[in-house]
Amino acid sequence: MAERPKRRKYKDNPYTLSYVEEKNIYLVSFKDGNGIKQVIEVNEEIYKIFNSFELQDLKELNEYDRHIEHSELFENTLEMKAKDKPISVEDQIIKKATFDELQRAINSLPETQRRRIKKYYFAEKNEYEIAKEEHTTQQAVNKSLRLAIQKLKEILKK
Repeated sequence: MAERPKRRKYKDNPYTLSYVEEKNIYLVSFKDGNGIKQVIEVNEEIYKIFNSFELQDLKELNEYDRHIEHSELFENTLEMKAKDKPISVEDQIIKKATFDELQRAINSLPETQRRRIKKYYFAEKNEYEIAKEEHTTQQAVNKSLRLAIQKLKEILKK
């Protein structure tokens, strides 16, 4: 019996196709409910139908593998980007100077704006939490933060 070249099969595919060239017959083999291997001769049309099912399964398996492969590549790329890279001395100096500049700018704000900016950005509180703590409205906190940010932009542009 001449089997076609082995091809990858879906795990739930219960049959194997083969073609006996000398006798020009097409066979489908499978294990029956009792686990006994059965071999059935089928016509060429049935063989081609089974073959197309197998090819469709193979296509889906390959698409799934490509999806997983791309997904893993994407995750690896993200992981590489996320890893801490050493910061150059120049970048550290710029970062420190920028931080010092920002700190001076924040300290030059009126006391209420300064306090709210620190709570919002450094203590990571939202506008509602700040309003509750300061016994005011969320709208007042929002306006105060917007004005503070405008002033900071002006100060830092100079």
